[in-house]
This record gives sequence, C-alpha cells and structure tokens, in this order.
Amino acid sequence: MKLWTLALYTLTSLVSIATVQAQPVELDRVAVIVNSGVILQSDIDSALLTVRANAKTNQQTLPPENILREQIIEKLIVDTLQQQEADRIGVRIDDNTLNDAITEIAHNNQQTPEQLRLSIAEQGLTYPEFREQIRKEIAASEARNALVRRRINIIPAEVDTLAELLAQETSATVQYKISHIQLRFNDGQDKSEVEAQANKLVAELNQGADFSTMAITYSKGPRALQGGDWGWMRKEEMPTIFADQIKMQNKGSIIGPFRSGVGFHILKIDDIKGLETVAVTEVNARHILIKPTIILSDEGAKNQLNDLVRRINAGEASFAELAQQYSQDPGSAAQNGELGYQTPELYVPEFKHQIETLPVGTISEPFKTVHGWHIVEVLDRREVDRTDAAMKNRAYRILFNRKFNEEASTWLQELRAGAFVEILQDDQDDD
Repeated sequence: MKLWTLALYTLTSLVSIATVQAQPVELDRVAVIVNSGVILQSDIDSALLTVRANAKTNQQTLPPENILREQIIEKLIVDTLQQQEADRIGVRIDDNTLNDAITEIAHNNQQTPEQLRLSIAEQGLTYPEFREQIRKEIAASEARNALVRRRINIIPAEVDTLAELLAQETSATVQYKISHIQLRFNDGQDKSEVEAQANKLVAELNQGADFSTMAITYSKGPRALQGGDWGWMRKEEMPTIFADQIKMQNKGSIIGPFRSGVGFHILKIDDIKGLETVAVTEVNARHILIKPTIILSDEGAKNQLNDLVRRINAGEASFAELAQQYSQDPGSAAQNGELGYQTPELYVPEFKHQIETLPVGTISEPFKTVHGWHIVEVLDRREVDRTDAAMKNRAYRILFNRKFNEEASTWLQELRAGAFVEILQDDQDDD
C-alpha cells in the first residue's frame, strides 16, 4: 500500500483548501516566519474561508474568530515544517505518483478526473496550482513517513508475544468510529489546570455539548480541525493510549479525561461495527523450476518442462521424482517440489495467478517468472482462521501501526518545539 494514501483524507479537502490561494489579495504580507520560510496572510485567510465553507456544508458550529484563527495558524506552521523537511531530505513526487493521487481524490469525491478539474475551476483555482498543492502535500506525507519509520524498532520477541495473544483471541473484531480531544501541557503551566479544563469539557460533553465543535475549539491533537474525527479503527490500529481506554463501551460513550506524557485526552465512541471474521486461504503446491542460461534459451527451458509434463502424464515418472532430479529450486526440490501451505500473496504475480486459478491436481502449462520457467501443481487448498505466519504478519502490522501513530505525533511535536516561529500579527504574541 502506498504510504501517502494515508494522507488522502486530508487531500480530499484540498479542492477547497487551496482555492483562495488563487484569489487576488490586496497588500498580502508575511504573517508568520517559520525557520527560513513564511506563511502569508493570504494563506491564513484562505484556510479560514475553507474551514467556514466546510463547516457550513456540514452544519458545524465554529468557535470564535480568534480561537479559530489560532488553530489554523498552528496547523499551517506544522504543515510548513513538514514541507521543509521534505525539501531537506530531497523528497520528489513524480507526475505518475501525482496523477495517481489526483485520481484517488476524484474517486473519494465520487467524481471523474474531468469533473474534479471542472469543480476546481469553478472555485477559482487553476488546475496547475491545484496539482502543485497536492504535490507539496504528498511530499510532506512522504517525508513524515520516511523520518518516522526510522524511529520505529520492532523486535521479534514483540511480534511473537503479540502473535500468541492474537492466536488466543477470536477472529471476530470490533471496529470503532472515534473522535479525540487533546489538551496539551504548556511549558510552566500547572498540570492541574489542564486537568480541571479537561474535566470541565467532559462535563459539558456529557450534558450534550457538540464534540466536534469542542475539538475544533480546544483540541491540540492532530485531527482538531476535522472535529477530532479519527474515523473507523480496530483497537489494534489505534494508538496504544486509545486502545487501553476502550473496554467495549457503548456507542456515544465519552471516555476520559486520561493523561499521557503530553497532556490530557478525551475520546468519544461515535459508532461501533459488529464482528468481522478473518479467513486466510492457504495453498499447498509443488513446482519444478528450470532457469534459462546462455546455453539454454527460454524456448529450450519451456520445451524441457513440456517434456517433463508428458512423462508425468504418461506414468513414466512422478512429479516428485522429476522435481528432485531437475528442479533448480534447491529448497523445494529436496521436498519433492513441495512448497508447503502458504498464502498466495507470498509469491510473484505470475506464480500467484497459477496457484489461485489451477484446479487441485492439475499441472499447469509452463510459465515464466523473474526466477525462470515453472510448472506447478496445486495439491490442496484450505481455509484457516489463524496460522502462525498469518498471526505474525498481523502482529507486525499492528505493532507498526501503533508505533507509527505514536512516533508520528511525537515527531511533529519535536519538530514544532525545535523550530523558529515568529508570528507577526498585531493581535498575537510572538512565539
């Protein structure tokens, strides 16, 4: 999966976010200095108009102007820092990647690429400007992914331990749609003040206050301007601090406040989906591999395999005997050509196609992969809910997702804390 697609939730809103950047602005000026870069007043005004437009569309209540402006400036600062990191490490987004992203944005908006282009034009933005804005967003996402990956260390013992726990659980998995508010500790601030504010917010939420509005107004979390919405997630996909708090509560439950190293958190369970059964198809196949050489051409390798198939069908020799004698895959040749029960995804595409489509007991025609020429026979297929390999793969993905979300949040906070930021607006204090 392309890692940048994780950012498309944000990118789908950029059709409107980028629009006002194309509008003429009188006396545009630098509003914020971010390291060696700047944020213009027109950037802030653009984002303000966009958030208001989205709030109107979604019938969402917004906080007062000064609070909304503060939230938007903070997001633009963090976005600028990520784009600077992309430039620093030399991230370049080619046109093919960009085209794929724009196609996916159109799909997510239930539009064709041409309809997307027309909607951009209707909002006053040129298509080249839109493309470059998307290119910057993808570059920032790629930089974040690359730099955060370096911080993640998953040891085999962690994978084994989690795989054992997963194997003991039912394959049915509950999904939660969650929203989040984070109140951050500031330097020199009494932490009890933050806790008191968190308790006050929880009391208001329990009395019916709108969670989305509260998140936009007060949250310093990564999804604040989306109303704190994290979307649908399994517990295994959540940051650990979220997963530890969810104990099968009902839809609509407010959870918290609970404390972490950066502040206090509040969760809301917006919805819950039922059980999902995970089934894995494993295939036991055997093959014979012949590799072309300077002496043996592709046609020669193919003809040799055709002769082996003829001998097997004629009863002159068994598949196992010929695999031991002729196959140039030493690992499987020693096992009579057998590869054992594996999921098809482990194989190269041509081989995967054969073992997924061949009837059991049928020998394929010779076919070519990057490894050489093959014939393959499917011996058996089985459906399994849990296997050691599947559980370890799943455990690794869970650990990676958890650590990535946690490290990404920490990385952004460190990036922000280490940056030179000066806000030049009259009604703001210098940062």
